[in-house]
Amino acid sequence: MNTAHDTRQRPARLSVGVIGPGRVGSVLGAALARAGHRVVAASAVSEASRQRAAARLPDARICEPAEVVAQSDLVLLTVPDDALAPLANGLAATGAPLTGKLVAHASGAHGTGVLDPLTRAGALPLALHPVMTFTGRDEDLNRLANCSFGVTAPEPLRPIAEALVVEMGAEPVWIAEEYRALYHAALAQGANHLVTLVAESASLLALAGVDHPGRMLAPLLGAALDNALRLGIDGLSGPVMRGDADTVAAHLAQLRRHAPESAASYVALARLTADRALAAGLLRPEDAERLLDVLT
Repeated sequence: MNTAHDTRQRPARLSVGVIGPGRVGSVLGAALARAGHRVVAASAVSEASRQRAAARLPDARICEPAEVVAQSDLVLLTVPDDALAPLANGLAATGAPLTGKLVAHASGAHGTGVLDPLTRAGALPLALHPVMTFTGRDEDLNRLANCSFGVTAPEPLRPIAEALVVEMGAEPVWIAEEYRALYHAALAQGANHLVTLVAESASLLALAGVDHPGRMLAPLLGAALDNALRLGIDGLSGPVMRGDADTVAAHLAQLRRHAPESAASYVALARLTADRALAAGLLRPEDAERLLDVLT
């Protein structure tokens, strides 16, 4: 987006309310406050959420969800994915003054359809999903800058949705409503399963007698991630790409002996790796056949 476009589409200074000021909601609220908006109200149930609201949204009055809507121009619904639809239905049923209010959620799995009860009541729906992991620590706010947001909104609201993201220092990336679940599956496959894989590798190294698995893995995994992001499948290395069926067989034998719960995931990932390597021309068909014999 160029500067002229940003200026034209820049939202007016908004009164912001946050329903669910947890790890994500408190950070988004703080980011909008840093951009010049006013966070005026929050609805917090747990003690942890109340503490985050007090620390990151000090000007917000704690009140009931319907009151948050009444006081706000922009309402953030930052609750867990499965709680979003019941919250939208519940807010619509309260008769809260929704007409003309921007209502945004931060769920990756949902587009704006989950907000339909609020849209029918006159709200303006936005889906603004930060592609970032949140730990609840102070660095979360700084990490928000320069990350991407998956943005979904009715076409007339797209400039407003994108401008809000730009104001928070992030990059808006448009995701069509029908691809929202696929988009989220891709992110979960990469980020969530990456953590599982790294933890699994560290656990296996510890079984092999390595005292500091993280120290051993850090340079290797850092290089592998860099290669994957820059080169895609062409950044692949290792025994599957080389067609080393005997090595893969030895891996499986050791896993079944020392960590049998890990064998199934190794086989599934090795098969997927072989399929991709074969399609990319990195693995010869005859080597792939030997590998697949081992992996079945």
